[in-house]
Amino acid sequence: MPAQRVNENFMSTARSSSSRSAASPARLPELASYLDSLPEPHVVLDEHYRILAANAPYERQFGDGATVIGRTCHAVSHHSPVPCDQAGESCPLARARDSGQRERVLHLHHTPQGEVYVDIALVPLRDAQGRSGRYYVEKMEPLRNAHGAPGGDGLIGRSAAFRAMLELVARVGPSRASVLLLGESGTGKELVARAVHDASPRAAQPLVVVDCASMPESLFESELFGHEKGAFTGAHAAKAGLVEAADGGTLFLDEVGDIPLTLQVKLLRLLESGVYRRVGQTELRRADVRLVSATHRDLHAMVADGRFREDLLHRLGTFPIALPPLRERREDIALLADALLARMAPDRRYALSPAAIERLRRHDFPGNVRELRNVLERATLLSDGATTIDADDIERALALGQSAPGRATAATQRPAAGIPLREAERDALRAALAAHRGNRQALARALGISLRTLYRKLRALNDPV
Repeated sequence: MPAQRVNENFMSTARSSSSRSAASPARLPELASYLDSLPEPHVVLDEHYRILAANAPYERQFGDGATVIGRTCHAVSHHSPVPCDQAGESCPLARARDSGQRERVLHLHHTPQGEVYVDIALVPLRDAQGRSGRYYVEKMEPLRNAHGAPGGDGLIGRSAAFRAMLELVARVGPSRASVLLLGESGTGKELVARAVHDASPRAAQPLVVVDCASMPESLFESELFGHEKGAFTGAHAAKAGLVEAADGGTLFLDEVGDIPLTLQVKLLRLLESGVYRRVGQTELRRADVRLVSATHRDLHAMVADGRFREDLLHRLGTFPIALPPLRERREDIALLADALLARMAPDRRYALSPAAIERLRRHDFPGNVRELRNVLERATLLSDGATTIDADDIERALALGQSAPGRATAATQRPAAGIPLREAERDALRAALAAHRGNRQALARALGISLRTLYRKLRALNDPV
């Protein structure tokens, strides 16, 4: 935000006005006009949290039909009679008052559409003598696809761990930096990648998802970079790759640790120079892509083992974001459960009893949000048509997941003495797959993992099935 220009506009107007009452915005036409030229919601505040001027984007997104001028920011944004710092939150104005510097926070704000996460940047205005402390300009950028309550798609949560992760998303989103998402399977890495994309200037351009775990090595290069006609057997026509499809937008490499070592150098060249070649083509092509990648693997260990390039890791990991597992954000389980039930059965309006919520909170959810969805889906089927799911339904759903064919063998059975762990896991997966009559989708559901994770495990074990 051009804080200096805002400051100059404000002080020019302020010198012509002797009053600083709640009605003073009427005497600030120049500043109000300038704020209206800015696309993001902006307000001017005094030291008492009163809104002196607001632009049209702010009124549209945060107003409730009544004027916001003269009201306090905490009354409008939080429906609170006291400032944020007195209500247990970090207040950017209070911090800026102490520091005299620009302050930035992530808050949940009330809007006519419900509660939304907002990235707030507040700048103190300075007078001709360089003094600050009387007036502040606040810019707000709502984060799309991030919510503090059920009711929309995307990320949902209110816990400290969730908000800390979301603050990093808000920080890195507007930049061009490569982002590496780290976390267990089922923590919502694709949703976070979407949030990073939507917080960037590329939001109107495509987000292209590449599932590195499910892509055969023989086809990886042509799928990623495209190929020319006749480049290999079966290449009957030229084909654009996923990099080309993402030009101008964001390329999301899910499970980037599964990229073949032989192709990692070509990905590195794309990141460093923005150029690539289609398979069977000598001509260099250019692509302007922002890269977001994700993995559950320890890439540093893979580097040490010679399975991942160190220089590529440095390029991918410019800005790493760790996604918290569900066991570290138990206070979000009720919110997530309500949202998942609404998506699974929009016409049934299922609800969880307090005892059911408490039972869910005691479970560790090694499969994270994906496992929570599976448990809830089983519970709805076990509830005998009732729309209120009780603790007994949850208990039965959890027990059913633990006793599903192949679950005990694959997840809980210990390998016999003297049998290498790799062989034991391979045998367990084979037995589980046989129990499910080769149905990989059913097996993935029973194990509480995604289908692509199952395929990855099978490939990692060199399993021919």
